[in-house]
Amino acid sequence: MPRGSPMDETLQAGLAEDRKQAIALNQDSVSRETWARLDAFVARVIQRQETMNLIAPSTIPRIWTRHIADSLQLLPLAAGAKRWIDFGSGAGFPGLAIACALVETTGGQLHLVESTHKKAAFLRETIDALHLPAIVHAQRIEDFTRSNKLRFEVVTARAVAPLEKLLGYANPLLKTGAVGLFPKGQDVEAELTAASKSWKIDIDLIPSKTDPHGRIVLVRRLAKN
Repeated sequence: MPRGSPMDETLQAGLAEDRKQAIALNQDSVSRETWARLDAFVARVIQRQETMNLIAPSTIPRIWTRHIADSLQLLPLAAGAKRWIDFGSGAGFPGLAIACALVETTGGQLHLVESTHKKAAFLRETIDALHLPAIVHAQRIEDFTRSNKLRFEVVTARAVAPLEKLLGYANPLLKTGAVGLFPKGQDVEAELTAASKSWKIDIDLIPSKTDPHGRIVLVRRLAKN
């Protein structure tokens, strides 16, 4: 649709309002400079959405609350953490959104594991364009963890796998001191019940700021049953 059409103007107005809501949800943990970087990130996602299926089309009008604010709410749950890793990063949520904030943290670094090479290329292009402290690993999660020698403080993943499988992915990093921050939707209790059959889990369930039915599963320790 040509720029300036009524639909385009409606979308722009909706995005501006959605951005205000995202700022209200995270105003205490994100600086003005970070919001400027996030503006550039969101613009790149929307632009590339025309040729790549980066996010669900239905979520574009709510990209600020559905994706950006949903990602940023993880920051205060690991205040002071510098070394993060994000599994199955896709379009960069939560990884690149958090990396936009880590620019202001001395020594901050975000690793993104994404096996789809087109998406990994998009992540690298965005990192270079926005000068973000992030590194992309274009490989499967299990291949990365099998060869990884690095230590991380936080491991995240969003819409990657059911919790039982996700814990298996994260376990090698949790063993070396990382905490897990995993946003989950309304099925979180069922996922926890299924996961508890295989794992002994020390967790906190934190209400999501962006989904009234969602929870963030904060995993402190993990052991096989």
